[in-house]
Amino acid sequence: MKLVIIFGPHAVGKMTIGQELATKTGLKLFHNHMTIDLLSNFFEFGDPGFKRLNGLFRREIFEEVSKGDSEGLIFTYMWALDQQSDWEYVHEIMNLFKERDADVYLVELEADFDARIERNKTPNRLENKPTKRNVEKSEKTFRYLEDKYRLNSYEGEIKYENYIKINNTNLEPNEVAKLIVEKFTF
Repeated sequence: MKLVIIFGPHAVGKMTIGQELATKTGLKLFHNHMTIDLLSNFFEFGDPGFKRLNGLFRREIFEEVSKGDSEGLIFTYMWALDQQSDWEYVHEIMNLFKERDADVYLVELEADFDARIERNKTPNRLENKPTKRNVEKSEKTFRYLEDKYRLNSYEGEIKYENYIKINNTNLEPNEVAKLIVEKFTF
């Protein structure tokens, strides 16, 4: 079993590259917005009920997948690297899978700001993430999060054997997925 966590800032291509990687590896994709978009039908983002259920749903999915006999899971996440709670959350997920003898891989994506602003409007993104369809609101959130959090690591900050950082500003998603497959010999 494998757990691949793809992380990086808003509209860097986490889900799209996750889709490509899932096709190449047979791993299931659990992108961040699968629970966010479900819960946004009932709660405002950040409300206590939203936070509680989002954490609960994800935890239960991780539990069941890690106990199952699938090839594994690709999870996408916007990791605020300047927030200790996000570090703890990522390590909690990693440890859950490691305790069940899964191999864990971290893939960090980075891309230029202007490229990400354009990716924020792509048809695949809008099709798969209903809460991003209001592009004006999505871009406002994008800029807010960009200013509020540090969403890419410093050089040498992620000290994990199964880790790769890829600048995908000028790479197609299938090229990035291929780099990941080659790096980790999937």
